Amino acid sequence: MPLALYALTAGAFGIGVTEFVIMGLLIQVGADLGVSIPAAGLLISGYALGVVVGAPIMTIATARWPRKTALLVLMAVFTIGNLACALAPNYWTLMAARVLTAFAHGTFFGVGSVVATSLVASDKKASAIAIMFTGLTVATILGVPFGTWLGQHFGWRATFWAVTLVGVVAFAIIALLVPASKEAPEAFNLREDLAVLKRGPVLAGLLTTVLGWVGVFAVFTYLAPLLTKVTGFSDAAVSPILLVVGIGLLIGNLLGGRFADKRLMPTVFGSLFALSVVLALMTFAVHNKIAVVAFAALFGVAAFATAPPLQMWVLDKAHGAGQSLASSFNIAAFNLGNAIGAWLGGVVIDRGPGLESVPWIAALVPLAGMVLAMASYRLEVRAKPVPAPVCPAAAE
Repeated sequence: MPLALYALTAGAFGIGVTEFVIMGLLIQVGADLGVSIPAAGLLISGYALGVVVGAPIMTIATARWPRKTALLVLMAVFTIGNLACALAPNYWTLMAARVLTAFAHGTFFGVGSVVATSLVASDKKASAIAIMFTGLTVATILGVPFGTWLGQHFGWRATFWAVTLVGVVAFAIIALLVPASKEAPEAFNLREDLAVLKRGPVLAGLLTTVLGWVGVFAVFTYLAPLLTKVTGFSDAAVSPILLVVGIGLLIGNLLGGRFADKRLMPTVFGSLFALSVVLALMTFAVHNKIAVVAFAALFGVAAFATAPPLQMWVLDKAHGAGQSLASSFNIAAFNLGNAIGAWLGGVVIDRGPGLESVPWIAALVPLAGMVLAMASYRLEVRAKPVPAPVCPAAAE
């Protein structure tokens, strides 16, 4: 794999830390800015909304630019946004800075996925995407715990200063290692690019991504309460178990990319089915400390095994005009799934059967995604023209 892929991984690492590190600093942010913890929690929702809205806007705005230039500008926006977070004098300024930072998120991964696949042979494209997405998993394993520790000991602003530095380093690495395209920028036609989103398989891929990640985040958002209130772990045990989840994410990401390179659609179906099974069985595992740790690792593997094949599916079906836009929309779909999943888990807890039931209800959503993906695939196969039979005499 070329070094340029790891430059993209560095950018993904910084973005991953920015998205998730605020979860561990809600108490500090709320106390410093004089807002409640639920209000501080809206900084997570604001970021997710920024990704969903910003992905198409930034992709369209940078469509005529060379892709390396687009990546550098996006990383600059990311860095400036984190600097604004570190300097934010009040809650609403911090919210605006978070949304600004999120605008770079979807397009960076969307354009980065296209760049990553252009750097490797055709049979390594999904693995290339997986390597870039490894930045997110490493951010979960190392970046977020360190950023949380830094914010707890030196103030939450110190964390954003550190992420700003990560942005500067990632900008320099991308500038140094990602090759400039020798081809002229692709002709941009907004109508043609948006027309890609009318393709049935592309829309099915986007919706499947949302459904898959609703299931992931319905459980991931409330994993700590499950571990402490249902399984009986202490608060101190949560971080090591989350580390186990993070290691599983890393393994699942790489496995998903490798299998998708060999057989894309079976990997889409299989990864979603595996995720549903793991979530369903977690309903029973949460009552046993040993079992729940094992299933925490399996949950991480199953969750991120879906990411490379889902992203590759959308890229494959959006070939031609609009590929970067469709890719960015799929990143937005991941984040929309995150937001809906957190909401769904809260509804199950507050108005449904309760905390213990979150895993099995979450399992139904990626299962629906698998059914949708299989139906879309069958329709696509049926729509392909059948070659006319060759008459043996005519052939002779």
